[in-house]
Amino acid sequence: MAFVKKKERSKERFSLLLLDLEEYYFEQHTAYRVIHNNAAEKSKVRGSLKICSKSLIFEPEPIAEPIIKIPLRDCIKIEELDQKEQNPFIEKKEDEFTVLCRQVCYIKENNIVAPHKILRGEHEFFFQLEASGKTEDVVQTLLQLYRASCLDKLGDQTAMIEANLQSRLARTSFDKNSFQCVSEKPHMECEAEMVTPLVTNPGHVCITDQNLYFQPLSGYPEPVVQIKLRSIRRIYKRRHGLRPLGLEVFCTENDLCSDVYLKLYNSKDRDELYYYIATFLENHMAEHTAESYMLQWQRGHITNYQYLLHLNNLADRSCNDLSQYPVFPWVIADYSSAELDLMNPETFRDLSKPVGALNEERLERLLERYRDMPDPKFMYGSHYSSPGYVLFYLVRVAPEYMLCLQNGRYDHADRMFNSIAETWKNCLDGATDFKELIPEFYGSDPSFIVNSLKLDLGKKQGGKMVQDVHLPPWANDPEGFLQKNREALESQYVSEHLHEWIDLIFGFKQKGSEAIAAHNVFHPLTYEGSIDCDSIEDPDQKIAMLTQILEFGQTPTQLFTSPHPQRITPKFQNQSRTPSRSTSFHELSPASTSQDSSFEDLTEESKKLSWSNIRKLKMVSKNKIHKEAVTGVAVTCNGSSVFTTSQDSTLKMFSKESNALKRSMSFSNMALSSCLMLPEDTTVVCSSWDNNVYFYSVAYGRRQGTIMGHDDAVSKICWRDNRLYTASWDSTVKVWSCTPDDISSNKRNQFQLLAELEHEAGVNAMHLNPAGTMLVSATKEGSVSIWDITTFGLLHQVSCHSGTVYDIAFSPDSRHILSVGENRCLKVIDVQTGMLISSVVSEEQQRCFCWDGYTVLSGSQSGELMIWDLIAGKFTERIPGHSGPVTTMWMNEQCSSVITGGEDKQIIFWKLQF
Repeated sequence: MAFVKKKERSKERFSLLLLDLEEYYFEQHTAYRVIHNNAAEKSKVRGSLKICSKSLIFEPEPIAEPIIKIPLRDCIKIEELDQKEQNPFIEKKEDEFTVLCRQVCYIKENNIVAPHKILRGEHEFFFQLEASGKTEDVVQTLLQLYRASCLDKLGDQTAMIEANLQSRLARTSFDKNSFQCVSEKPHMECEAEMVTPLVTNPGHVCITDQNLYFQPLSGYPEPVVQIKLRSIRRIYKRRHGLRPLGLEVFCTENDLCSDVYLKLYNSKDRDELYYYIATFLENHMAEHTAESYMLQWQRGHITNYQYLLHLNNLADRSCNDLSQYPVFPWVIADYSSAELDLMNPETFRDLSKPVGALNEERLERLLERYRDMPDPKFMYGSHYSSPGYVLFYLVRVAPEYMLCLQNGRYDHADRMFNSIAETWKNCLDGATDFKELIPEFYGSDPSFIVNSLKLDLGKKQGGKMVQDVHLPPWANDPEGFLQKNREALESQYVSEHLHEWIDLIFGFKQKGSEAIAAHNVFHPLTYEGSIDCDSIEDPDQKIAMLTQILEFGQTPTQLFTSPHPQRITPKFQNQSRTPSRSTSFHELSPASTSQDSSFEDLTEESKKLSWSNIRKLKMVSKNKIHKEAVTGVAVTCNGSSVFTTSQDSTLKMFSKESNALKRSMSFSNMALSSCLMLPEDTTVVCSSWDNNVYFYSVAYGRRQGTIMGHDDAVSKICWRDNRLYTASWDSTVKVWSCTPDDISSNKRNQFQLLAELEHEAGVNAMHLNPAGTMLVSATKEGSVSIWDITTFGLLHQVSCHSGTVYDIAFSPDSRHILSVGENRCLKVIDVQTGMLISSVVSEEQQRCFCWDGYTVLSGSQSGELMIWDLIAGKFTERIPGHSGPVTTMWMNEQCSSVITGGEDKQIIFWKLQF
């Protein structure tokens, strides 16, 4: 259904779906159909005459008139008329020709999508071209194509048509007047076909230093397709007809359907085009592998639905190729109950078995036939995914595709997609029905199960017309059916067993002895590498083989050759838990912890003294040790060594005692965004824009661990009680369990994902309350979320800023939260109620801060440090500092020393002097 939405709706009724499979559209001419009413009178209907490789199509302008399709193989006569011979008194010769045929097809009368109307018997049509002087050429072209269609052997027909196509491509080239910019430099040009479902459209590909172009030979559906290289987000090599000739380009991250799918005529051109685009994009996109997605899925970062989409995409499944359409599993087995119990294992299908093996009696019959079968043996005579099965499900939204696939007819009404329960039952009991589902069953658009187009899909034996799909009792409406399907797909049971189905479809049980043991063997032609079509010399055999491959369906590219790991379900349960709102504020506050009172009193007095004199903060020294903006500061317990991170991708160690740079380390070529020091000063943790978190051993001077836990930049990290919190622009905060000892000893699996906190936008700031019981996170869209870390439940979500939140922090007593943002506001939220209780507007953006609950020391866009009195709602002091925005700030426990870093690449040491 994604390809139906992607297809632009056009006022013209003609589409390439009116052609036969593997037929080409060559050219069109404005023409008139001449209707001879009698010897003296005639009328004309204006329209467009389409010359195709196997047919002649006339699309009349009046929509009440049907489109006329004349198969060339059924033609008796095609000839030009000499009007002067018929009537010597005609002064002006009219270009007219006649076509006499044995049968004709009428399509879309009154612009209604319906089965094609085929009339047999001799019919004669007269056509007159609007442009004079072209009739002879058109007639000669039609005669040549007619001769090709009359050849006895299909291989000879195809060869002659291919020769005609290649001749046309050779006589033309890409029109460089179509370039968007005169300064564009072309890199390569070659012939190709643009692939859409059931259709291939030949033309010319041209790629420049700025754009990718495709120019259809026929100029249809548009003169040129253009894609800006900088807008490309994903690009994949594809196999088309089991041959490595395809290339698919996406300009979005998550769209199911691509922007263009090209089939090149040889793998060399395909590879050159791919590598040119990939080289252009290598600094703009990350290449994902099945293993990288597996890790994300296993740890609960992506849903079952998202993971299956990723696997389909990596396994050459495409919405543009119905023989390789994305495949999804049946997961529900109960279509009769009034309520769907997702806690009952009996509700679900056995995901360890292919559909054909779910019914043991049927399986035994299939195995008996399999044992007696000569090599190459196969258990199932049909596939679990094929163009016919895809359109079986989608006929209500893609009727023209079904008519194209089935020669202008719908299937018999009783064999249509009439009922969910009946379809499932037939998959269990049918002798040749082993189909799985498609992604639409787990999407949000139910139009494919509703006959909203009011199509006449036929009448069943009981006399009822085929209308909407009959839903199971537990579904109140189409939307509810899809919702239940999604809930089932993401359920505990499916999450625990989905890896078994992945083994069958994408994994080690797809081929070989494991496939035989799992009763998962399909026809050899469905498997990649089973046959080399280019090595087949007999043209008829080759065409038949390709046709069978395209129509029968294809097995996905094998992604895994060993058993797929199971999802870590305890963590999945943890993330699925409903956020707790029952925990009392007092249970989360620091008052519930036990500390040494005398030490606490001493520390608190010291802090109060420091904050009361914060305006006396003086610059001690400044050092330019980075090449780009400083992003993080971490200091050892004794204050002797300072570690800083920067957008220059380095972690640097600066000695405060010697006032000198001691070490410089780089983990990748991407910016580091923050850092912190673990207890005992043994390890520095750094977050990076390359989506990773790095652990650096201070003692050994090397990296000792990496968490690859996000799919966008990691923006902030926090540490408390052997838990690491990582915030990312991928809209999540993840909680990891790890101990410094395990990190130091380089133990395997030292990082365990405990939870994933989902957000609606990228997370840019984060902070833990002093007791480590609550976390606050803030996004690029200005929202603030407060989380109960004991249950990982959401306590409050507040729409706080209009734009990015730069920094956020709890007050020392955990009662309030302060945030600063792109909108130049300082905002205070009451933790217990989630209410916004104060908002102070600044003249400029404040980028970072420290505060005691009343007074704020902030780093501004101009580079100054500013002191704010939140009770009074104003700033009280301005202290000159950096020459550019202050990007990070560190304050010691006694609040007497401060270190700041800025976009001026400097770190500045500050100290209270009172």
